[in-house]
Amino acid sequence: MSETLADVGEFGLIDRIHERLRAAGARVPEGSIGIGDDCAVFQPRAGYDVLVTCDVMVEGRHYLPQFISPLDLGRRAMTLNISDIGAMGGLPRYALVSLGLRSDTTVEDVDSIYLGFVEELNPFEAVIIGGNLTKSDGANFIDITLIGEIAAGTSVRRSTARPGDVILVTGYPGQAAAGLGILLSGRSLHDLETHPLVQAYNRPSHRALAGAAVARSGLATAMIDTSDGLVGDLGHICDESGVGALLIREDLPISDPLREEAGYLKQNPIDLVLSDSDDYELIITCAPEHVKDIRSAISALGPIPVSAIGKITHASGDIELRSAPGISRSLTRSGWNHFTH
Repeated sequence: MSETLADVGEFGLIDRIHERLRAAGARVPEGSIGIGDDCAVFQPRAGYDVLVTCDVMVEGRHYLPQFISPLDLGRRAMTLNISDIGAMGGLPRYALVSLGLRSDTTVEDVDSIYLGFVEELNPFEAVIIGGNLTKSDGANFIDITLIGEIAAGTSVRRSTARPGDVILVTGYPGQAAAGLGILLSGRSLHDLETHPLVQAYNRPSHRALAGAAVARSGLATAMIDTSDGLVGDLGHICDESGVGALLIREDLPISDPLREEAGYLKQNPIDLVLSDSDDYELIITCAPEHVKDIRSAISALGPIPVSAIGKITHASGDIELRSAPGISRSLTRSGWNHFTH
């Protein structure tokens, strides 16, 4: 019978987590203090700005425990934080993890969650340096604060897009939304866990290395990740920059799996691309003459699709979708909203 948190207790679990991290995680840099004291201590590197983000995932709200393994849950929770750091051009360095867990949660599941954290952090030699544990009488939750860094003065913001800029997007937005739709549809698929759209939802990829490459190029005017959906996050750029946007329907990237599954889900694939979705792609704006160089900076990392989908306009706050010359419509900038969904 598997041990539960009620069996090992808080301090037994802390000791176990500490040992697991020592065995599987990157080493805490010399001169820094990680798990074991009341506070973690680290020294920011000279010449770098510090980036800090935090995000929480609540069971039943942000993930469906019946459809995701503890390992993938840990990877997903850390990925969305890494994505935020990457969306400003930085790379992760230190993580603080707080968990709210029911007493009947198995120790094995907690081990797997932390292994998921470590699998996402290790490629950056980033480390978990602290956190907190508490008992939950309801839903389990994961709360992560991630600290990153970027060369001083080079971060890319969402408030600096300019009219005339080209709008670029990496990958294929909308795939995670389709994956969630498949899970909720109740369809019996023999390959459900390995279905590419379900994997896009349960095991999303961040674009932190691409974001860092874009920041180093110095050619982007604005950047954001698509965690709230393509139109929702483009709307954040428009609001913060005081601009509008024009999207070209025919230029929106649609993956083959998304196009195929849209029929089963009885949805237009374009609507899936535009609507709120747990994708972690990048929206990048830049002057037209810099598109080629930004694509080159990203493609140097591997075969990452980069699509030009429209341009920034003077129409502050308005996002327009043009499907043919003279045929266009304004888009509602919904995006994910925790208090209306």
